[in-house]
Amino acid sequence: MKIRRRDFLGTAAVGAGAALTGARIAVAAPADTDPVGLVPLGKHLKVPRIGAGTGMRGGNRQTNQTRMGREKFEALLQYEYDQGVRMFDLADLYGTHPYAGRVLKSKPRDSFVVISKYWWRKGGVPEPERPDADVAIARYLQELQMDYVDLVQLHCVTSPKWPDEMRRQMDIMEKLKQKGVIRAHGVSCHSVGALEAAAGEPWVDVVHARINPYGVAMDGPPEKVVPVLKKIHDAGKGIIGMKIIGEGRFRDDDEKRDHSVRWVLGLGSVDMMAVGFEKPEEVDDFKDRVKRALEAKAKGTG
Repeated sequence: MKIRRRDFLGTAAVGAGAALTGARIAVAAPADTDPVGLVPLGKHLKVPRIGAGTGMRGGNRQTNQTRMGREKFEALLQYEYDQGVRMFDLADLYGTHPYAGRVLKSKPRDSFVVISKYWWRKGGVPEPERPDADVAIARYLQELQMDYVDLVQLHCVTSPKWPDEMRRQMDIMEKLKQKGVIRAHGVSCHSVGALEAAAGEPWVDVVHARINPYGVAMDGPPEKVVPVLKKIHDAGKGIIGMKIIGEGRFRDDDEKRDHSVRWVLGLGSVDMMAVGFEKPEEVDDFKDRVKRALEAKAKGTG
């Protein structure tokens, strides 16, 4: 039975720590019209089509999600899990590891996918030091209360020369991948030049890319970004689309939300979409829009 708003409120009232164990993601059957059906993300991961972002207006380990307070945010994470939105897009910059860790610690580990991002830039987090990725990721695991992270990305990459500039951290992350500490690695890109570099870099398993048909909160106009995403995807790399709702700017525009969802799904290069939900109604709404778009696509009318 689908859990809706009233059930969410009940969950929040008793606290987000209540554990509801659903069908394991590893054995869930994907369907062409299932909005949370499993899809390949590059060569190493399978993920739901929809993921839960946790970084709205994020920085200094705070986001709109953490600013809800622990009880409401963890209740939202629980609600997302119960609705099959079982990819959780986290980051050190957001400070969301502990919240997800508390909610997910009672769940079967193969029933969800966790993404984190390594913050290497100056500023952004309270500490002035930037320890190497192995030191940082060891802390992430403690905060998450987990033995491994499914995907870790270099966060907010803008330089077209990042494969040379970040090689030390890339090599460290590759060793962690070989040890099973992370299952895949990649980049979260914030410029067209960085995206173009990702297309030709063998180290990259998965790319986070900002994409919507309106060019809102993106690295460039869609006509420049879309061909690069196709090149990345054709190279066998997974793509996670972000800013599908224009960083919330389309929240109150039904037409734009519908068009953005259908357009992104129609590209054929975006494997999954991460959305920074702030209310349970937004989870339901987005799932419904994705389902309708997939059904229209299956009928040839999308």
